Amino acid sequence: MVRDDIDRIGVVGAGTMGSGIAQVAATTGYDVVMRDVEDAYVESGFETIDDSLARLAERDALSDEPSTIRDRIAGTTGLGDLAGCDVVIEAAIEKLEVKRDIFADLESTCDEDVMLATNTSTLSITSIAGDLERPERVVGLHFMNPVPIMEGVEVVVGEKTAGAAVDLAHELAADLGKTTWESDDKPGFVTNRILMPWINEGIRAFDEGVASKADIDAGMELGTNVPMGPLTLADHIGLDICLHASETLYEELGDRYKPAYLLKRKVEAGELGKKSGSGFYEYD
Repeated sequence: MVRDDIDRIGVVGAGTMGSGIAQVAATTGYDVVMRDVEDAYVESGFETIDDSLARLAERDALSDEPSTIRDRIAGTTGLGDLAGCDVVIEAAIEKLEVKRDIFADLESTCDEDVMLATNTSTLSITSIAGDLERPERVVGLHFMNPVPIMEGVEVVVGEKTAGAAVDLAHELAADLGKTTWESDDKPGFVTNRILMPWINEGIRAFDEGVASKADIDAGMELGTNVPMGPLTLADHIGLDICLHASETLYEELGDRYKPAYLLKRKVEAGELGKKSGSGFYEYD
């Protein structure tokens, strides 16, 4: 069984997703322990949180003062500081071997009734939990980026994930103000299985001269009522992240998921989208 009385949430990773998850949990009233491997990464995560809270406060979108929310989050580089958490959500780099090592450490650190969730967007939950003694407590809890703004969370059920862990994942996400949907542990789950081919086809259409990048995005926004066209969305996600997700799906599912050539070329050139200042568009 997994415990369902949650007061403190652990987050592994202080990057874009980890800091966003920590912020949302603290905003909801939970105490949070945000852990990364270096102090510099933890401090960078806090800077991201402070900037996000300041913007939300300007729009009167917070029920507490930013400082109150910020004080609920403790930063650390020590894995042992997660031992007192009731749930731990991993949001580290999207590499299977890294995640497997993290979960092995978490299993030896956390109590056996603590749910261990992964924010992976493409990797198999079953594979991540494959070497654990208690894989039944591992579940996918895939938040969307940016976490403080996006409403949806994808709950992914591994081969050995217990029903109690699935139920708790839905309940926790709802308590964080999110709406969930559920996916089996198939490559890409629901979102990226459908989203990545859409983005890649938009990139191919631009590369093949079907239309300008602005017209491709406008055509999809105005023609299908999506908030962002494929090129703008790719820039916001990060072209390196899109490429990695597409390559993972290509390996699992074949040619229909082959990454667009222009996507690979831009990543190789260091044009990663909004976070690097340039991708398909230019950013300050």
